[in-house]
Amino acid sequence: MTWLKIDDVSQRCGLTKRTIRYYEEIGLLSPPQRSEKGIRLYTEAHIEHLQKITNAREVLGVSLQELQQFISISETLETHRKGYWSIEDQKEKYAKLLEIDQIISDQLKLIEQKIEKIHVVRSELSTLQTRARTAIARMEQEQ
Repeated sequence: MTWLKIDDVSQRCGLTKRTIRYYEEIGLLSPPQRSEKGIRLYTEAHIEHLQKITNAREVLGVSLQELQQFISISETLETHRKGYWSIEDQKEKYAKLLEIDQIISDQLKLIEQKIEKIHVVRSELSTLQTRARTAIARMEQEQ
């Protein structure tokens, strides 16, 4: 296994070292192993997780609290998905699928709420731009 220091992780993920440590502190990122001298030793899995967090923040425009909820739902879904394949009883599989469906619905609801907010902001900006362009056109005609 290849171990990476926080500087390497910071460069690869485009995050500051402080941000990475903060994500650890609030539970968004699992704590890495440490060397005998106490240096954090990260893995590729940490980098993948940080990239998911970064993508969610950029694409969804979520707060850290919402991001924690999103990551928690994703991890729960993955746990349920793995557990589903180990179940042989059809009734249990059915119940597990219902749980998975609800988790996915929760994630979709979060995304839909964000999309609605984005549409509102977009509409407001479009209105402002229209007003600004109207004023510009009026001023150009007066010159």
